[in-house]
Amino acid sequence: MVKIRLKRTGTRNRACFRVVVMDSRSSRDGKSIEEIGFYDPILKVEKMDMDRYNYWTGVGAQVSETVADIAHRVSSGILLADKVRKPSISRKAKAKAEEEAKAKAEAEAAAAAAAAEAEAPAADAE
Repeated sequence: MVKIRLKRTGTRNRACFRVVVMDSRSSRDGKSIEEIGFYDPILKVEKMDMDRYNYWTGVGAQVSETVADIAHRVSSGILLADKVRKPSISRKAKAKAEEEAKAKAEAEAAAAAAAAEAEAPAADAE
């Protein structure tokens, strides 16, 4: 079976990838049938020959998830550098934020109840 997947190049802590067409039994960095693109996650550069990608998918090549995402961005004209990642927040931080929001809501409810009690005796006195 033929797959379109990434082949790692670059050095340690400075990885780059080539988008390649390979036999599925080949090792990750083994001999490829054809190189159809390039992906650098550090510099946020993506290039792909969409004609060759469409040819190989039309012939029946399986595509990895990452390569499918890259192909979608390249075909849509979306630059990886422009893509904004949502900030990730830990479970501990989420729990703390929820507790603070709950405490704030309780404080506001208590303040509203106190204000309502203060207005009620003033209205009765008149």
